[in-house]
Amino acid sequence: MLKLILLLIAGFVTYTIWRGLKTWMTNQTSPLQSRVVTAVAKRTEVWGGRGYMGTHTSYYVTFEFHNGSRRELEVKPRAYAMIVEGDRGELSYQGSRFKGFVRAGMQRDSG
Repeated sequence: MLKLILLLIAGFVTYTIWRGLKTWMTNQTSPLQSRVVTAVAKRTEVWGGRGYMGTHTSYYVTFEFHNGSRRELEVKPRAYAMIVEGDRGELSYQGSRFKGFVRAGMQRDSG
C-alpha cells in the first residue's frame, strides 16, 4: 500500500513538472502579439495559508478584443493595480504570458 501511495505522489509530481514545462515551452515559441483591447474584468485568487505556509495571491485581468473574444491573463500586482475595468489600450502578450498593457494615451507600463 505504501508503494502505491509513493507511486501516485511521484506520478503527480512528474505530471505537474511536465505540465509546467509544456506551458513554458509553448509561451517561449509563441509570437509576441500586440492588440487593441478593453479590460473588462479583474479578479484575484488567494491560496495557501495552512500551517507554516503563508498565503499567495494571483492577479488576473480579462481583456476583450474587437471581435468580442476574451482572454484572461495572470498579471503582476503592479499591473493589476494600474489597470481599471473599462480601460482601452494595447495589450502585449506571448502565448498565455502577459507582457504589458499601455492605456490609450499613456506611456508603456509592463509588468
